[in-house]
Amino acid sequence: MLNKPVLVESLIVFSIVLCVHAVVWDRYSWCAVALAIQAFYVQFKWDRLLQQGGAVFQFRTTANSGLLPASVVIPLLGIAMKERCKAAGIVYFERFGIVVASTGMLIALFLSVIAVGITKPVPTNTCILTGVAGSIIIYTMKHSLTVSEVIEVLEVLLIFVYLSMILLYLLPRCFSPGEALLVLGGISFVLNQLIKRSLNVIEGRGEPIDFFLLVAVIGVVILGLFFTVLFIFMDSGTWISSLFFHMMTAVLGLGVIMPWLYRLIRRNPLFWLLQFLFQTQTRVHLLTYWTFLAASACGIVFYQNAKRSSESKKHQASTITRKYFHFIVVATYVPGLIYDRQLLYVAAVLCLAVFIFLEYIRYFRIKPFGQTLRYLLSLFLDERDSGPLILTHIYLLLGMSLPVWLFPRSCAPKGVLSGAGALVPYAGVLAVGVGDTMASVFGSTMGEIKWPGTKKTFEGTMTAIFAQIIAVALILIFDSSVNLNSSYAWILVSVSLVSLLEAYTTQIDNLLLPLYLQIMFMV
Repeated sequence: MLNKPVLVESLIVFSIVLCVHAVVWDRYSWCAVALAIQAFYVQFKWDRLLQQGGAVFQFRTTANSGLLPASVVIPLLGIAMKERCKAAGIVYFERFGIVVASTGMLIALFLSVIAVGITKPVPTNTCILTGVAGSIIIYTMKHSLTVSEVIEVLEVLLIFVYLSMILLYLLPRCFSPGEALLVLGGISFVLNQLIKRSLNVIEGRGEPIDFFLLVAVIGVVILGLFFTVLFIFMDSGTWISSLFFHMMTAVLGLGVIMPWLYRLIRRNPLFWLLQFLFQTQTRVHLLTYWTFLAASACGIVFYQNAKRSSESKKHQASTITRKYFHFIVVATYVPGLIYDRQLLYVAAVLCLAVFIFLEYIRYFRIKPFGQTLRYLLSLFLDERDSGPLILTHIYLLLGMSLPVWLFPRSCAPKGVLSGAGALVPYAGVLAVGVGDTMASVFGSTMGEIKWPGTKKTFEGTMTAIFAQIIAVALILIFDSSVNLNSSYAWILVSVSLVSLLEAYTTQIDNLLLPLYLQIMFMV
């Protein structure tokens, strides 16, 4: 049986699903509800497989499967985007939202079928439930999607299958099944979009910053796959291998990624980037301020490691120490959201590429900085970093950036949504930067009443809710573009449900919470 925390987590997810579809009930709502119900039952099978070691790949051992909370995220995002773009009369992005929702449902259904297929003895009732849910989804897709859209959905599913087999084999214990669905599903969708846009380049169609995101994400993934295969046959820790790493990075960057981006934006990528970054005086001031914050974050890392050297080699950074970086990230993102969201968009993409590249250097022990990074970052490890990669800082960046990247600018008049939708770009700041940080700091220092079956406290959750409400009030004061139109009750419900989810989920909250809060704000 599922334990109590998983049951409560499932109840919270169902509450979010029902809240969303109470606002936007249509034919896709039946599909989303059917998907959520079958994912809840299949979660039993995945958890049993993980406990018995019967899963095909090695998943993160400190978390449950997380299938239900992960399964509904992409479909709900697609449905929310469809409704927003339908209200704005943008047919292209309305259809795009339908494709996103259909793709998310099909990928989640595929993971469910895998779990049911490898469970012994075959769970008859769960098989029937999965079949019913699959029939509803496929029937709806048949009557909703055009032939080209069906092909696009199947392309993403095929990429997801192959990418899962490769990355889950190469990176054992880095993901739970739910996290793998979100991360690999997202990469699969980005790769398919990049291929599609590269084959159908129309000058003037699409914004350069969107192409920059697609190429950067796929570029660093290709780079990682290339070096992973290469270093199977040679020792990555030697100077010769390190020189080859740096040389091939330059070759792939200048010979593949830059021409690819040039084909999409029709101008020199380096000149475009420099012109974009230093276009206005405000951008120069923001970049200077962000450089100072980055230096401060590096200073914290060096200071904490100096304390470890002087005190004890077993010294580990405390929860409060790790939350310093959350405060720095909030201080980074809030001015960008208020003064220049496009600059924040591009800067976050650059930062993601740098983080992943540095993780490659650490993982492969590339000289001269590989061993140093291993030593410095080991201080900040927690139970979620059980695999060969350290991903928590990358998840933090993703959680803050995804609401900015996924914000439907084309469906928002003057770049701003109405009502609670105006807070969509702030979803990462509220859920992770404010809510999760306050819950951890106050819960670990003053919390006494624990939620049943978890280490999280009632005081921490309540503090997180109040802190986010105060943050919303401050956003209203300092960001004149935000107009909530009396949607305060919906904001309170959204913040409360996501804070409760933080208390009970064992998935990576930095990734999951901002997506759920964004969904709630968008509808």
